[in-house]
Amino acid sequence: MKLIVNGEAHEVAAATLAELVAALDYEGDWLATAVNSDLVHKAHRAEFRLNDGDRIEILSPMQGG
Repeated sequence: MKLIVNGEAHEVAAATLAELVAALDYEGDWLATAVNSDLVHKAHRAEFRLNDGDRIEILSPMQGG
């Protein structure tokens, strides 16, 4: 399946948002995810089915200074 993740094209076998997050090695309870501009809560990622062409944003807090 072809997806756009954080602005970059990816071809993945993940069927759900939780599988995608794991496949891309994102970790932590503090991630924020959105599919096609709609926020997807962590509790719903395992059941959230992805479709070819979806645009996914995976955001994590960054330290800066």
